[in-house]
Amino acid sequence: MTDAWFPQTNGVVRTLSQTAAWLSRFGHEVRLITPQDFASVAMPTYREIRLSLLPGRATARRIEEFDPQALHIATEGPLGHAARRHALRSGRRFTTSYHTQFPQYLRARLPVPLGLSYRILRRFHSAGVRCMVSTPTLRRELELRGFRNLVSWRRGVDTEIFRPGPKEFLDLRRPVAAYVGRVAVEKNIDAFLAMPWSGAKLVIGDGPERQRLQHEHPETVFTGYRYAEDLAAHLAAADVMVFPSRTDTFGLVILEAMACGVPVAAFPVTGPVDVIEDGVTGALDTDLARAARRALDLDPAACRAQALRAGWDVSTREFEGNLAACRSAEVDLGLEVGARIG
Repeated sequence: MTDAWFPQTNGVVRTLSQTAAWLSRFGHEVRLITPQDFASVAMPTYREIRLSLLPGRATARRIEEFDPQALHIATEGPLGHAARRHALRSGRRFTTSYHTQFPQYLRARLPVPLGLSYRILRRFHSAGVRCMVSTPTLRRELELRGFRNLVSWRRGVDTEIFRPGPKEFLDLRRPVAAYVGRVAVEKNIDAFLAMPWSGAKLVIGDGPERQRLQHEHPETVFTGYRYAEDLAAHLAAADVMVFPSRTDTFGLVILEAMACGVPVAAFPVTGPVDVIEDGVTGALDTDLARAARRALDLDPAACRAQALRAGWDVSTREFEGNLAACRSAEVDLGLEVGARIG
């Protein structure tokens, strides 16, 4: 069950679509319930995100018709809440996953206290038998916020698509520093565009902040969204990938850059600190420009080697194990859920 789905282009959608595909390869029958199944409206200020309208009854019907052995609720939007509500009413156990730092994202737009946002999210996820998180650092942060049902679910990368390629693909002044992802306020792209840099800067992606940033930084190349092999070719042609976000739970593009043999520069914050090996596959520094310059000296082969150990098959097996554990585990976490699995 996910509110985040195509045509959105982000790490959550890539994670869920790859996981569903690999579960099918492993012999499972998978049903995805997404906004494509419902009437929806565009989210204000972020039109590519669709909000499903009154999905409650239809969600319950779809779940009961499929009668799954495992129900996973991936997001905290209208579909996620509808599935959670039905599961609690019908005594159907479920798992959740924590993909997005919504408290920080909301705070970047509105003066909403972080404590209130985390309290709402804690209530949502605590009803599940397990809540899956991507990194040890995120797990520790959420535990400090009172989350108690956390388990690991690492992320993966398609190393067949994302692989080293010719630098000549980009006819830009060297060294090329690239940003990849949504062009939105929570991604802190201003920090990337403001950092001193002797070569070219490249922004691969789109979003509500693109028009403003493109106007303020006419020297930067904005490509819009790129997909699959085209995205990989752009990324592989960069000399360093800069990840300026301070609010991501993981940063899937970090693994994708490494798979292309491109080192990553980032702040030493949740997400990057668990993915980047400082001085080997990237550089972590409170000064983003200094991190980017340091990353230029790193070995592309070391980046590729780390990505090769992070396939989607490994990620999906971990996800599968979390579901299996939920089927057999006693409810010993003080959670208000039923015992029926289906």
